[in-house]
Amino acid sequence: MPRPADYREALEWLETHTDYERVNHVRREVPTLEPVRQLLEVFADPHRDYAVIHVTGTNGKGTTSTVVTHLALAAGLRVGTFTSPDLHAVNERIAVNGEAIDDEALTDLLVRLYDAEVVSGVVLTRFELLTVAALLHFSDEGVDLAVVEVGVGGTWDSTNVVDGQVGVLTNVDLDHTAILGPTISAIAEDKVGIFRSDAIAVLATENAIVVDIAERRAREVGATLWRLGRDFEVVENDLAVGGRLVSVRTPYGRYDDILVSLHGSHQGTNAATALVALEAFLGRHLDDTLVAGVLGRISMPGRLEVVGRRPTVLVDGAHNPAGVRRLVEALESAFPVDGLRRCVLGILSGREVDDMVEPLVASGFEEFFCAPPRSPRAVSAGELAAAVRRAGGRAREYPTVSLALSHARELSGDEDLVVAAGSLYLVAEVREMTLRIPSRHPHETP
Repeated sequence: MPRPADYREALEWLETHTDYERVNHVRREVPTLEPVRQLLEVFADPHRDYAVIHVTGTNGKGTTSTVVTHLALAAGLRVGTFTSPDLHAVNERIAVNGEAIDDEALTDLLVRLYDAEVVSGVVLTRFELLTVAALLHFSDEGVDLAVVEVGVGGTWDSTNVVDGQVGVLTNVDLDHTAILGPTISAIAEDKVGIFRSDAIAVLATENAIVVDIAERRAREVGATLWRLGRDFEVVENDLAVGGRLVSVRTPYGRYDDILVSLHGSHQGTNAATALVALEAFLGRHLDDTLVAGVLGRISMPGRLEVVGRRPTVLVDGAHNPAGVRRLVEALESAFPVDGLRRCVLGILSGREVDDMVEPLVASGFEEFFCAPPRSPRAVSAGELAAAVRRAGGRAREYPTVSLALSHARELSGDEDLVVAAGSLYLVAEVREMTLRIPSRHPHETP
């Protein structure tokens, strides 16, 4: 296509590239980071211009990256953040000092990548292009620190061109098994590929299989491993009004009775992991007042987020069995209701549908409203409903998320709870409807 002339055309050019978030991901037969490195070389390796905290894990990496970003900002650093996926606009993925890149700057980046692709002949996937765009933007903006979230896995993820001074592994569970392997050990082997020589690797799980693999990788590359349960510890992680009350022991001291304004015990662990990661980078204890101020007002769109009242409408991006289990635990502890609970459910293919549905049914939802999110990878409403019924639940089928949500709300009283979960694509649609946020994705029409 011709050289993009504006934001719309730049996004249209981006969408001409293979998008493994919209089609089933198939790793290259011989995986390689060389194309990404080649395009970065065209721009004189901008990813060497700043320090990096690199974050991977099955769940929690988005929250951990966000908390690290805001702690670092409060500590006086200029911070770039690369995360995925986005909810309503691709701009959300690339941020500096917590502010998403604006349309003009993103257009400029994508046009530069267009020119580089033409000149070099190097053609990347959509995610690889966004990775290069982020790393280039952070250099342009003169950040002190980039917090870079892995897309999938670690070793062969396009973000692994960076050499993180700190590498974070939040946890490992079964997800993306067609790409990373069918076992915890195979997935862990891929994720620890972000550990680097003379860096600190933060491991936030006590799973014995993962610990063994992380320790071996750290020895092989010469990284220092900080392990949950040994080098740092979540001493208290209690339910509190507005979130969790957390106390953490770290290599540099303690943080006691800190309110984390996120729901679910897993968010207490994510916050502790972020604290330790920034300590590892700065080499010191963080100011207690700074920590309390950041964690007490932190928020994560799409993660146990209330987006409607009467009935309460709650969205959560749980998109794999481990995420669903954490959602169920949080609902039981933090969201008691006097009325009934209903679930608007939408899942993408490539997930273990039955393993995701069974914990939800067992948790006591009155009924499930099944619909396909706006994605070519969406599981059909019929297939979802069949899984719900196999697990012993009641299910209705809808052609769109909009209809499913509308009917669930119509049937619910003021004291009831409607939970929308199963995919961040579904969460995005529900947020669009309830918060009146328009989608800016060129392939979607609300």
